[in-house]
Amino acid sequence: MTSGQSPVRELAAGLRKAYRAPSILRALALFTLLFFLATAFRPGWQRAETDFPNYYTAAVLVRQHEPLRNYYDWTWFARQMIYAGMERQTGAYTPQTPLTMAPMLGFTRLQVQNAKRAWLVCNLAFLGAVVWMLSRVTRFRIEEVWLLAFCGYFSLRANFLLGQYYVFLLFLLTLAFYLFHRGRPGSSGFVAGVAFALKLYGGPFLLYFVAKRKWKAVTGMVVAILGAGIVAIAMFGWPDVHYYLTQILPRSLEGGSVDPYHPGNPALSTLLRRCFIPEPELNPTARWNAPWLFFFLRTFLSLAIIVFASLGVTTKASSDRRDFAWFLIAVMLLSTSVASYTFVLLLLPLILLLHDCGWELACYLVASYILLNLPLRPDWLFPKLWLLVALFLVLGWDYLHALPVKLVVPAIALVLGVSVLDAGKHMRGYEQEPGRRFQPVAAGGGSLYSSFPVLTQAGLFFQSMGEDRYVVRWIHDGGAEEISLDGDAFQPIALPDGTIAIELARHGSSQMVRFDPSTREISSLRGELAADDRGSAPSPDGNWFAHTVESEGAKHLWLRNVVSGREIRLGGGNCNSSWPAWQPDSRAVVFASDCGRAFGLPSLYSAQVPKLSK
Repeated sequence: MTSGQSPVRELAAGLRKAYRAPSILRALALFTLLFFLATAFRPGWQRAETDFPNYYTAAVLVRQHEPLRNYYDWTWFARQMIYAGMERQTGAYTPQTPLTMAPMLGFTRLQVQNAKRAWLVCNLAFLGAVVWMLSRVTRFRIEEVWLLAFCGYFSLRANFLLGQYYVFLLFLLTLAFYLFHRGRPGSSGFVAGVAFALKLYGGPFLLYFVAKRKWKAVTGMVVAILGAGIVAIAMFGWPDVHYYLTQILPRSLEGGSVDPYHPGNPALSTLLRRCFIPEPELNPTARWNAPWLFFFLRTFLSLAIIVFASLGVTTKASSDRRDFAWFLIAVMLLSTSVASYTFVLLLLPLILLLHDCGWELACYLVASYILLNLPLRPDWLFPKLWLLVALFLVLGWDYLHALPVKLVVPAIALVLGVSVLDAGKHMRGYEQEPGRRFQPVAAGGGSLYSSFPVLTQAGLFFQSMGEDRYVVRWIHDGGAEEISLDGDAFQPIALPDGTIAIELARHGSSQMVRFDPSTREISSLRGELAADDRGSAPSPDGNWFAHTVESEGAKHLWLRNVVSGREIRLGGGNCNSSWPAWQPDSRAVVFASDCGRAFGLPSLYSAQVPKLSK
């Protein structure tokens, strides 16, 4: 044994030497590849599951020249998925960018499952390209890179099973670094700009290139972003792109795309919401009711991460490999929408960091990568988030320690100031939301979606989201039940005879059916039903008129007294409130609002009508 070397280090060196034997490596790599193809690629090849149908449907809609604004309407998009051949899937396009579906445009002439198979083949090629590029920019052989990638098996499997986007995104980010490492910063920036246009993850790298003073990369990225903007405007028109920029993008950056309170989305914003923002259905047991603290911490932590990551890479603490890897981990920590398939992106920083790190750090990195790709429980403890935070801090210690105090102090002051101002702005909007003033209508079961309310003498009917389809629920006599239909049920409408008309979508088309509350019988509804305007509704007694007003892109619900002309706003904030329905006695109006939730996924509120003096 070498003098001064511990038995543990000697054993580790021996294991590394045996592990690097080419024949053993190739055999192990081949075995794991075959295992992956049999247990991940093959099931994805055979099963048509979300999330691929979401991208595919959006690409089909592009070819049909449908308005982009409609893509972000959950009900409308679900109907289009059925028309495109998908059944029993509650998909959506929110929060994707206008161009996220662009890579799928070439597959739309194929049936959905064949299109998914073509996409999986492409993803296999993307994964192979990632492995090859990483072997070229590090000291690792192709077999070693693949074996490390296989350590993230569960994330890889989720990507191929669901037909997800993140292997392609990993390819783009790896290509961006590969070009950067090869002395082609302009091309690197351009690729990062493309990644930003497709999935937003590339966006913060503009700050990375600015911090590194790589002006060619900055130029390339700006050119790509501007080019993507021109393409999006040419495809959809400026009004729809503006709608995305002012409504969809801000809401996406502030919270999760489906349930912003669910611990299955291990993001900082989710943890903070669960701690400080109560929500009657999605988060009834919040730790503290402290919304100002939520808004402050959300902005403070996000700004602190990106500001100090940008400042850190300006120091001489490390190499371009380590800088790029640490910055990507920071970007992932900033994400507000995280799922099992997201962590495949960590392969890039893992390989870059392993290139020149010590044995102890290497063990920590590989262990962290494996754990982050496992289905860790319990969710409510946010184990993956804490692992990612620890990874960011451990790797960033040298960067943060190297920053001069004269730079750290003003940076902290700036982050604090912006966070206080932003918290104050959001609190003003939060206090105007319906949840602060009106009684929520319990839809039951922590429903993600409750909309299109209809009030009759028989009770309250509304559209809701089931496990694998949309349903119509009926609240009456102190209980709730689901109206059983073989397909997706949309937009109940009250008919003059007291029955309820429901749109039933299945087998690629829609039809209207009638539900009779007195007998619970369902029958076909003959003839075409006139379009139903859910943005406004007069009260049964004729004294009030509820109507929706669009202000700066957001929809707010107002009541107007027909006699006096007095108007009362029922909901404010940077969110949407609409779809009014009156009680038969005109004493209250029920409406839907997505305030405090993900965009387009509302819950119901009941507002008592004020008594006006004569």
